[in-house]
Amino acid sequence: MMPVEVLEPMQANLINYNKSGMSVMEMSHRSKEFVGIAKEAEKDLRDILGVPGDYKVLFTQGGATLQFSSVPFNMLGSKGKADYIITGQWSEKAFKEAQKYCSPSAVCNSKDTKFTAIPKPDTWKVDPEAAYAHYCMNETVNGVEFNFTPDVGNVPLVADMSSNFMSRPIPVSKHAVIYAGVQKNLGPSGMAVNIISPEFVSGKHELKICPTYCSWKTTADNESMYNTPACWTIYAMGEYLKYTKKVGGVQYWDEQSEKKSRLIYDVIDSSDGFFACPVEKSARSRMNVPFTIGGGNEALEKKFLAEAQKVNCYTLAGHRSVGGCRASLYNGMPIKGVEVLTDFMKSFMDENRD
Repeated sequence: MMPVEVLEPMQANLINYNKSGMSVMEMSHRSKEFVGIAKEAEKDLRDILGVPGDYKVLFTQGGATLQFSSVPFNMLGSKGKADYIITGQWSEKAFKEAQKYCSPSAVCNSKDTKFTAIPKPDTWKVDPEAAYAHYCMNETVNGVEFNFTPDVGNVPLVADMSSNFMSRPIPVSKHAVIYAGVQKNLGPSGMAVNIISPEFVSGKHELKICPTYCSWKTTADNESMYNTPACWTIYAMGEYLKYTKKVGGVQYWDEQSEKKSRLIYDVIDSSDGFFACPVEKSARSRMNVPFTIGGGNEALEKKFLAEAQKVNCYTLAGHRSVGGCRASLYNGMPIKGVEVLTDFMKSFMDENRD
């Protein structure tokens, strides 16, 4: 979901962008108009997140999934080993992808809890000689989110922030690499933002087998324009960033995320077990709230999903791999929408409690 305030100016400029005589979708990516759009988007992103001047910001195609390969391609160097903090399905997929190129180790793995917790850091097994340590800050399927930055010593830290990017301030300098698919909180799908420290955009750790398409150095040297980028996605992201600046920056989204998630968790926690969230409270996501109804009563959950549509609440089914229900609270979801959902949850509970 994207804010209406972002969509409306895009609609107004769809056919004729700023009187240029063409749509952004029709422009050359090397035209003066589009280069201006891309540069402004990068500047606004840097301003909002406080990106250090020596870090590179890249706009890469393929979304976060392509970065599962790009991370080892650009960071392994001669070490041949990396660490992965596995707390959900996305970090697990990144780990499996890395197995194609090296011998990664699991610093921890919460699969035995059905990915409902983040193992305590004092139980982690970090290899001080690893090329990097990778974690996923928010697991959309399982509803687990880090509320702290992992301490992995001197090992370069890599974060997949795809689903909570721009929802809270980021300590950029504590990370060697940050990547995030933009389709949750910044625009349409098809692209990832990469924020990369000088060490890993230099190319000196890049594997010889790294495809040119995945090379961060090549992308940086060509200012994300080595080949035709996802122009429309960059434009939409730029409009989202302008709006973010207008409403108060990432601090605004941080406050909104806290309010929205608290509304739903309060209903769940005060329902005497009618609703239940399987995730440990210390690891609960503010972006994705999974819950069961009636102890996992599938018939009751099916009824809930059908009746929710009567109050215009859609796509509340849990991921097919875990079932149950899930409310996603990305930046574009207004508080009013969450209030409608929580009111419905309360009335549904009153009508269906044994």
